[in-house]
Amino acid sequence: MSDLLENINSPSDIKNFSLKELGALSKNIRKTIIETVAKTGGHLAPGLGVVELTLALHYVFDMPEDRIIWDVGHQCYAHKLITGRAKDFHTLRQQGGIAGFPKRSESIYDILDTGHSSTSISAALGMSCAMELMEKNGRVIAVIGDGSMTAGLAFEALNNTGHLQKDLIVVLNDNEMSISPNVGALSSFLSRKLTGPIATNIKKDMESFLKKTFAGEQILTVLKKSEESLKALFTPGMLFEAFQFNYIGPLPGHHLETLIQTFKNVKKLKGPVLVHVITKKGKGYLPAEEKPEKFHGTGPFDISTGKSIKYGTEPPTYTKIFSETLLRIATENPKVVAITAAMPSGTGLDNFATNFPDRFFDVGIAEQHAVTFAAGLALEGLIPVVAIYSTFLQRSFDQIIHDVCLNNLPVVFALDRGGLVGDDGPTHHGVFDISFLRLIPNIIIMSPRDENELQHMLFTATKLNCPVAIRYPRGNGIGVNRDWNLMEIPVGKGEILKQGDDLTIIASGIHCYTALDASEKLEKEGIMARVIDAKFIKPLDKELILEAAQQTGNIITIEENVRMGGFGSAILEMLSDEGVFDIKVRRIGIPDRFIQHGNTNLLRAECGLTAESIIEKAKELLCETCRSEKKAHHLFSRSKKT
Repeated sequence: MSDLLENINSPSDIKNFSLKELGALSKNIRKTIIETVAKTGGHLAPGLGVVELTLALHYVFDMPEDRIIWDVGHQCYAHKLITGRAKDFHTLRQQGGIAGFPKRSESIYDILDTGHSSTSISAALGMSCAMELMEKNGRVIAVIGDGSMTAGLAFEALNNTGHLQKDLIVVLNDNEMSISPNVGALSSFLSRKLTGPIATNIKKDMESFLKKTFAGEQILTVLKKSEESLKALFTPGMLFEAFQFNYIGPLPGHHLETLIQTFKNVKKLKGPVLVHVITKKGKGYLPAEEKPEKFHGTGPFDISTGKSIKYGTEPPTYTKIFSETLLRIATENPKVVAITAAMPSGTGLDNFATNFPDRFFDVGIAEQHAVTFAAGLALEGLIPVVAIYSTFLQRSFDQIIHDVCLNNLPVVFALDRGGLVGDDGPTHHGVFDISFLRLIPNIIIMSPRDENELQHMLFTATKLNCPVAIRYPRGNGIGVNRDWNLMEIPVGKGEILKQGDDLTIIASGIHCYTALDASEKLEKEGIMARVIDAKFIKPLDKELILEAAQQTGNIITIEENVRMGGFGSAILEMLSDEGVFDIKVRRIGIPDRFIQHGNTNLLRAECGLTAESIIEKAKELLCETCRSEKKAHHLFSRSKKT
């Protein structure tokens, strides 16, 4: 941490800085962010891109009386450094340390816990209305990226803000990137407006005229150089003025003097204002500037080279297995198409895009649209594979029900990051999908225990003529050998991985291996635990589970999903529906609270998702069974005497 940062405990400490001092501080902030993220991992490029913007906002506005909401929130590192957290910044994203996203419990300067895109304007408008009703002082500022502006929620909020004409400042941070390069009509709006037939004809006439005049060639050269500026100056203003915003910009996002003077003026304006700022993602660190997508979210890396630090040889990730398998399936089946919501590399679809550009669709940050768009593709006979992180699929719940499952369409949902994801924390843990998907009719839900099973499940999903969801975790696979020939898996059939008569452990996904580990250790203590790989969360293998229940009398379930309404609950419901009430069941899963950020293995231990936890539950269960049998024996003996 730099000397300048050591003396900053709140934004008020920079109020009297000169422009020169602010410039020096911006360099110190970048240096601190780079050095820290190189060790801890994190969202490097977004944070580096908004350093001057952050300083200008805090210099002009008075936090926390004024409020800043950071859209998505991964660009809040500079904000954290000047709001009293510089001394703890080395703990970024570590368990017990500061979060990688805004956190209300962490600071009075963090206004909203965020981690998903496009929510800022809606929340800011609500706060602005409330402050007016409660006669509170202060302005509300929503900082939103151009990638987040592709989502419908952002436009709903813009429309409502313009209608209400409340005092609200929206800062559009335009770096032409969300995670991957932006797509869609909005991103190409500037180019299209000045390449239309009217603009093109005017331009041709002007060129023809200038070429005939004195010094015309020189003027024409200047005009051509300024064309991009004219596009940015003229057309976005029309768009946002249509929403009844006072549009200001575009401004150079790394020029402190311009930003500060503009925000001083904006602070005095009434009604909705949109300030358009042009920034460079990864600013100040060449590898991040050259490869902003790679450094959007990164693990530890070598600062001198920008190369990731790898620890030994590891098995391929589940994302990579999904990517390779889908490519093989699509090569054989021309009906298979792929959809992502602005994350081709994160979901592993970048290779698909390269090989099948006409069959690949990146819809931008618009998960709701992605799902209904997939429904449209399926209606015409295609097999859409929608690859979305589990946490982001939550945003399209109604579309899954109404547009896909109600119509019983063959859409495959590839749910990456199913389960705990570690350092990104509660906004990104994919621990709700089993609960909200399994209540929907027509859908089949699978969860592979390893990378080999994942490829077979994906192949199977493309053969079924109905909605299918496959959830798989973040990170590396188990390291098993994979079958080259893809096989269809019988729907709704589980597999016994280990026999045992004392109790049954029924596992979902990668925790089959946790269950096997526990079973081996229990066996050394004379306890024989049967292990079942459920494979299918919906439909359950009723026959296999009922047989195990009757033979062992004790069941432990384990899943990396919330216990409430999850896989274990499904088994309890099934036993109840079948009239089986004398079976003792213990469920291991995510407790009824939001799990914070930290190392994934530590978080799993915290939630009881370990072999040791299974062993403890097993012993408790067997002791309880033993006590019940002794009590029954005692009561039976007493009744005989009577």
